[in-house]
Amino acid sequence: MEQFTNSLQGLWVTFVNILPDLLGALLLLVLAWIIATLVKKAVVKGLTVIHFDNKLVKWGVAATVADAQHIIGSLGKVFYYLIWLFFIPGILAQIGLANIALPITNMFDNFMAFLPKLFGAVIILTIGYFVAKFVKELVQSLLESLNVDRWLSKYTRASDQANQSSTTPVAVQKNTIARVLANVAFVIVLIPVLTMALETLEIRSISEPIVNVLTQVLAAIPNILVAVILLIVGTLIAKYVADLLEGLLGNAGINRFSHYLNPTGTSRLNLSQVIAKIVQAVIIVFFTVEALNAVNLEVLNTIGLAIISYLPSILIGLIILGLGIFGGNALSAFLKESTGSSLLGEVVKYMLYVLAVFMTLDQLQFASTIVNTAFLFIMGGLAIAFALAFGLGGREFAKLQLQKLDNKIEEDTANTDIIAQKTTNPDITSQETEIEEKLNGPL
Repeated sequence: MEQFTNSLQGLWVTFVNILPDLLGALLLLVLAWIIATLVKKAVVKGLTVIHFDNKLVKWGVAATVADAQHIIGSLGKVFYYLIWLFFIPGILAQIGLANIALPITNMFDNFMAFLPKLFGAVIILTIGYFVAKFVKELVQSLLESLNVDRWLSKYTRASDQANQSSTTPVAVQKNTIARVLANVAFVIVLIPVLTMALETLEIRSISEPIVNVLTQVLAAIPNILVAVILLIVGTLIAKYVADLLEGLLGNAGINRFSHYLNPTGTSRLNLSQVIAKIVQAVIIVFFTVEALNAVNLEVLNTIGLAIISYLPSILIGLIILGLGIFGGNALSAFLKESTGSSLLGEVVKYMLYVLAVFMTLDQLQFASTIVNTAFLFIMGGLAIAFALAFGLGGREFAKLQLQKLDNKIEEDTANTDIIAQKTTNPDITSQETEIEEKLNGPL
């Protein structure tokens, strides 16, 4: 009996000893519930007063106002449970369960230690955003005041429609040079701001790769600007040289040879303009390769070297092809005029065409072995076909053509002799004139 009494007495003493802790835990529970409920109602009420539900619908977060109100209620619940999380470690520690609350306590300690870093990063991003936006608007206003778009359209000889669009206010246009350059300036200013904000957070597993990428991008920006400047300058120089060369060649009368480039003998092709455009393209290619080298990327450098090394082959191929077409048409016209045979002129012309095409392919190094073999087969086949046609089935035709050629040569020789006699003996010409006057005189 005495042992039972001692047990009850010990239990009572233990209850009395933990009663203050239990009362403290209950008070914390009540206090946590009151504060969490008040915070929840304050969040929901505050967001409703500022019409946050309409803003959610406007931003596309919610489809209807009812959905937006449901989202606001969910946000209130989130703050409600966050308040409970703040009180749970103290409640558990009050009843002697501090070890259970230790992970939650550590989490909140880390979160509270991270809050100043997060706050600092937000401040840096906010200030940087406004600075970048200010720079963007400043650059755009400056370029619009200088009217860069109209100047560029005039220099590049844009179409009438482009000129009309350039006379409109620049702010109305969606894609303008001023706006593009302003956005570029905005990005350039914002990149170091993002780098500073990420370094402020000190989350190395996330921040270090992103910071490295942003640092490389920031380091490449000067090279990219140099490349863009080279492209712009190269385009302007190429256009100036092309216009100058087109004028010089036009004044030199090179366009009179344009009809030889058309099989019909008449052509609207402006030969001086074609040559000027080729020179312009070559200059732009050189400046493009130099711009790629300025970016200082190994892949782009390799591409640039390949373009430069292959460019002479392309130019020589174009020259060979042009000379083949020019020579084929000129020789065809000469043969048609001298022999009176259209067939002979056409055969010679297309033979020169084929020869020029195969020489161009060989110069461009397009499967040289296949091209050479195909050329030999084609020429051999044409020769055999020509020989068989004239040797077996076209004897009379060949005889007739050769007779026409012989008569043409004799006629030209006779005309040349008569002209020479008239030139050396003017009496013959005067006598012929008197005879013609007597014959044509009045009867």
